[in-house]
Amino acid sequence: MARIKYILLALALLLIGPDLCLSQDGASEQMQRDSQYLHVREKVSIAEDTQNAIDLLAESLQKEAEVLQVKGYAYLSRSRIWYHSIGDTCSPAILCLHGGPGGTCYSLYPLAELSDAYRVILFDQPGGGRSNFISDTSMMNLDFFVSQLKEFVSFLGLEKFYIYGHSWGTMLALDYYMEHPEGIEAMIMNSPLVSTELWERDADTLIQTLPDTIQQFIAISEQSNSYDNPGFKQAIRAYYWKYIRRNPRITTPYDVPRKAGNDIMYNYMWGPSEFTATGTLKTYDRLDILPGISIPTLWITGEFDEARPVTVKYYSSLTPGSSFAVIEDAAHATMHDNPEDNLILIRQFLGRTRSNQSPLND
Repeated sequence: MARIKYILLALALLLIGPDLCLSQDGASEQMQRDSQYLHVREKVSIAEDTQNAIDLLAESLQKEAEVLQVKGYAYLSRSRIWYHSIGDTCSPAILCLHGGPGGTCYSLYPLAELSDAYRVILFDQPGGGRSNFISDTSMMNLDFFVSQLKEFVSFLGLEKFYIYGHSWGTMLALDYYMEHPEGIEAMIMNSPLVSTELWERDADTLIQTLPDTIQQFIAISEQSNSYDNPGFKQAIRAYYWKYIRRNPRITTPYDVPRKAGNDIMYNYMWGPSEFTATGTLKTYDRLDILPGISIPTLWITGEFDEARPVTVKYYSSLTPGSSFAVIEDAAHATMHDNPEDNLILIRQFLGRTRSNQSPLND
């Protein structure tokens, strides 16, 4: 950092230097000396302003470099979880639950921008990414994930925290809240799934917007229960382009190389695609618990999200005192399609929540 500072200062002085010399003819008239003196004072003032600007730049770069990051493993009773904590450990914590099941936290790195005011905790849930791989289907259920999440919260020493969930992560968040509401100050439900029945109903509505040939591929595959064919794969691409992610993934200074998820888990628990549920979560429904949520809750979804705004607004209407918002020009991956608005909504919600509560981590 000091090296950058001195290089910039040297460049500034090189620009100023020639004007600091006395006149070449050695004239000694008082007027010329006064003029030269004023000229030098002006250049010194510019140099001081330049130095101040350099100091501010150096300070800003230093602060960015000093964002505390901790990467490691939590060895739990039935799993090993890889995590990445970004931000001051004394700041209010946001525990981020990624999508899946069987996914990784790779897509949630845009949330690391919140680390200027919060401790953002990203982690790969058991079974995917850098965490231990799972092929045992007896562990592919919400009870297992809730139990391991509880142990992970204890490992981190979180007494008060916020929960952010995306897609499948909202299902895990709801079930965790049902079992362990203690310490959770607020929930952010991004592109949520609360009822598989409603999710499939929304998917059917969205499929009707696709070309007829794509709809036929889907119908034939589902009727024959055969999904490993070119037509169905083409249908997945068409659906995902419109309703999952419309823009390229954005990168952040905190990114780590991507690791593979767990397709076995995804297929067993959910199914062959986002719009076809055949797994153990097909009967998932938590609509009945929404009226009992007693903490601030933000429901957000994308304008073109597979979690359709009309359905997410319905979830919010069942949740006392909750907030609802739609992120424009975004599909399911709101943090990539429109990261600016996504982060603004989260900051505003947490800001309101914090102003109405005693400070976290007292």
